[in-house]
Amino acid sequence: MNTSPTAGTEKSAATTAGTKTGAAADADANANANRTAVSNTPATYQAIRQARRPEGRVTPDDFRFVSGPIPELAPGEILVHNLALSVDPYMREAMHWREWEKGFGLEGRALGRVLASRDAEIAEGTIVFHRHSWATHAVVTKADLRVLPTTEGVPLTAYLGILGGTGLTAYVGLKRIAKLQPGEDLFISAAAGGVGTAAARIARVMGARRLIGSTGSAAKAKHLVEHVGFDAAIDYRAATPLADQLGAAAPDGIDVYFDNVGGTHLEAAISVLRHHGRIAWCGAVAQYNDLDNPPAAPANLYDIVGNALRLEGFLVRDHLDAREEFEDFLIPHIVSGAVPVDETVVHGFAHTVDAFLSMLDGGNTGKMVVTLEDD
Repeated sequence: MNTSPTAGTEKSAATTAGTKTGAAADADANANANRTAVSNTPATYQAIRQARRPEGRVTPDDFRFVSGPIPELAPGEILVHNLALSVDPYMREAMHWREWEKGFGLEGRALGRVLASRDAEIAEGTIVFHRHSWATHAVVTKADLRVLPTTEGVPLTAYLGILGGTGLTAYVGLKRIAKLQPGEDLFISAAAGGVGTAAARIARVMGARRLIGSTGSAAKAKHLVEHVGFDAAIDYRAATPLADQLGAAAPDGIDVYFDNVGGTHLEAAISVLRHHGRIAWCGAVAQYNDLDNPPAAPANLYDIVGNALRLEGFLVRDHLDAREEFEDFLIPHIVSGAVPVDETVVHGFAHTVDAFLSMLDGGNTGKMVVTLEDD
């Protein structure tokens, strides 16, 4: 889709010019019957775009707010008012490559309500998931979206967190990659984030025995133990080296490491993994702020051979076929209250960048979500 407001307007003007009769008039009548009146929709959108490639840590100056007219819908197009947006660690890497723009704003997970539709199968008012994010509105097609179910006891924002790509990442890492078994011990890095908390909740349902997590402050470590269900939590910024803390928390070793960080976390995990231990690696937070200078490889990397360990990296986009299985597995536990929805919610589109920067600095517990209900 051409997302240029000017192109959209020109397209609309071209299709409405002149007076039509006969078959052409009948075709227009049918099209109009399939179109939600645009007079009830907003005239403009607001969006955020990347202004420059960051050098080191991201700052607000790396973004710019823009606005423009919402183009008239072409046949098959759908106008969505975004209700909630996701901010995620992978977006920091996307900023480096400058391949992030999508639709009016930036690529990312978003939830919204259909305001107008020129697709007979997608009705006004339908709640949908799509990836035209960091904007108040999106113009999409049916191929771009997923109609979301409404289940009592499941908050909508769960589909950006534990029931969305975040939770699916955790599930795939544990189930398909690490093949976690009941009674096994698990270490999770970046444990207070969206994927980390989801991995802990899911691992408990799967029957994990001992859960150990790492995070960036003593307060968050306490939160993990008292509220998320970890048996032990490590503040990796503490004076005691990470490897020593992990060794003390897991004196008998661990079976599985779920890696969101890389770097020294990976090295520490290798040092305590039991024979035939497994590593599911899905993120590298340790290098996102300096992709051109990643951390050195673990000094104990050859222990993977000596202890017959298995390390496998994965991308959730290669496992979307697991979504139905995953939702069937987890939704009943959310509805029953056995699995809470861990999230930090920031209200207002104007605070999207603030939420992103806070997430990168570890300011969230659970999934960081921006809601736009009142925008």
